[in-house]
Amino acid sequence: MEIKKLSSIPTIVVLVAIISALAMLILPQSPYRIVNRHQIDQQLKNLQTELTETRNKLDKVMVSPVPVTTKEFVKVTKVIDGDTIEIEGGLRLRYIGIDTPETVHPSKPVQYFGKEASNKNTELVEGKTVRLERDITELDRYDRLLRYVWLGDALVNEILVKEGYATSYSYPPDVKYQERFVQAEREARENKKGLWASCPISEEN
Repeated sequence: MEIKKLSSIPTIVVLVAIISALAMLILPQSPYRIVNRHQIDQQLKNLQTELTETRNKLDKVMVSPVPVTTKEFVKVTKVIDGDTIEIEGGLRLRYIGIDTPETVHPSKPVQYFGKEASNKNTELVEGKTVRLERDITELDRYDRLLRYVWLGDALVNEILVKEGYATSYSYPPDVKYQERFVQAEREARENKKGLWASCPISEEN
């Protein structure tokens, strides 16, 4: 019996040595594996955050496949200046294809003929129901709707240019009526209407 007990000792020693060796191989790597997994999880969270931020930015991109408003006829609740209005629901709208002198810009003084343009816009549309027409771009960089505004069969954008309260100003890719605006400006210049009467502007526009 003593011989049998002694013969089993090498086997036990070998098993202990194997277990010890395996423990040395496995245990030192475990903390690294935990750290790596933690890093991977953190990276995934960061990527998810970046993806969410990117989606939010895309929701505000200028060219949007989904209109902010699907209404065709809206009531104008307030005129902001010569080329900007506010419609029911509190949305601000910028006329496409034209530009009027500034009156409410935060970093610019009131420009020549700006008040007259604002007053004319008020006379044309404030409190009235107008028809909106979209071109390509949904919003500008200030999150204002970009639209052509119709009052009956008259295009308000064009009226303001033709009567000398605005200039033609191209905003590609929104150029559906740009040729009409260019022609309207030419007529206003020739007839010295509005701002062209005493303050000519260069032909660059």
